Amino acid sequence: MADPAQQIEESLFDAPPLAEQERMIEAILFATADPMTLREITARLPHGCDPAEALVHLRKRYAGRGVQLCRIGDAYAMRTAADLGYLMHHETVETRKLSRAAIETLAIIAYHQPTTRAEIEEIRGVSVSRGTLDQLIELDWIRFGRRKMTPGRPVTFVVTQEFLAHFGLESPRDLPGLQELRSAGLLEGRPAFSAIPGVDSDEEPEATEGQSELFED
Repeated sequence: MADPAQQIEESLFDAPPLAEQERMIEAILFATADPMTLREITARLPHGCDPAEALVHLRKRYAGRGVQLCRIGDAYAMRTAADLGYLMHHETVETRKLSRAAIETLAIIAYHQPTTRAEIEEIRGVSVSRGTLDQLIELDWIRFGRRKMTPGRPVTFVVTQEFLAHFGLESPRDLPGLQELRSAGLLEGRPAFSAIPGVDSDEEPEATEGQSELFED
């Protein structure tokens, strides 16, 4: 017969029921402003929990609700349903004026990452100022990636989790495809970039060489 003290000690490490794990994760995500990774969630839960499985069930439970569990990169967060975003307009809109050069640079990085400054300039057909890259880094929309194994080992740029969260993307693979961009007019000349919210359309003219390659595979 097992020792009662041993049974009590083992019971201390029994994981809560899955439904209770869902409640715990729900409470954690509601209380945090920033997306949390699976590792960060696991660190807050009792020993023996299976947050990955609990998140799957929690996500299904919130499907179709006003608030939904979203995956952002390798993290999770509770977000207002996309179709109800207009209700939060006055509370969540933050004015960010980006230059046309910054928008084009950001788009190139998002679609071609990891990409170097020289590759960005080759695609745009014009030089990229340090200020443009600094602005995107300050916004936490791009960050430095690994250096390329090429002569000089140039640094690369990639988009951040903050970029994915701002545009409601789970990963860069969720970016619009070439056909969608053409349908939206984003490949039909320079004015199309001003259709992106927060873009300042009063920009200095730049050379257009290489623009047609902006989103090519």
